[in-house]
Amino acid sequence: MTIRRFSVFLTLLGSALLAGAGTIPAGAHATVRINQALSSGSAHKDQGWNGVLTSDITSGGKTIAKAGDSVKGKVTYVKPSGRLHAPGQITVRLSSINGETVYSTAVSKKGVGHAKSNTAKIGGGAAGGAIIGGLLGGGKGAAIGAGVGAGAGTGAAAATGKREAVIAGESVLTFTITGSK
Repeated sequence: MTIRRFSVFLTLLGSALLAGAGTIPAGAHATVRINQALSSGSAHKDQGWNGVLTSDITSGGKTIAKAGDSVKGKVTYVKPSGRLHAPGQITVRLSSINGETVYSTAVSKKGVGHAKSNTAKIGGGAAGGAIIGGLLGGGKGAAIGAGVGAGAGTGAAAATGKREAVIAGESVLTFTITGSK
């Protein structure tokens, strides 16, 4: 009986050690190449994405996960761009490495701001309208032309103004592991 108990003990001990061997420790950095593009204009919250590790993850001198291992993540926040203000935003997190559930820090991207582009379109429209109005109708024509031109510039800014946040396919992102299961 004693040998049988000892065998059971060794089996349980070995299982416990193997179960802990693959655990990815908090604080580890996971550098990932994502396999598809993600855009604030088309992505939705909780949408999944896939990728691969670009480098090994080690702990205590042991390799826990290898470069090339599969990873999965999800979109945790998305806000599409407005036309004249508020560029798009997208946030992603890592959810598993090689099938092991992990929790990580977030990586966020924000689209390019609208201010400079809109100012150029609206200001350029106003200036162009003022020049044409001034040529055709003098000072009064310049004022009317500037107003009409500004309206046209605002319309151009509204028509072309979306600035989505994009994480390009094959982008390399680095996450910090905050826990694993």
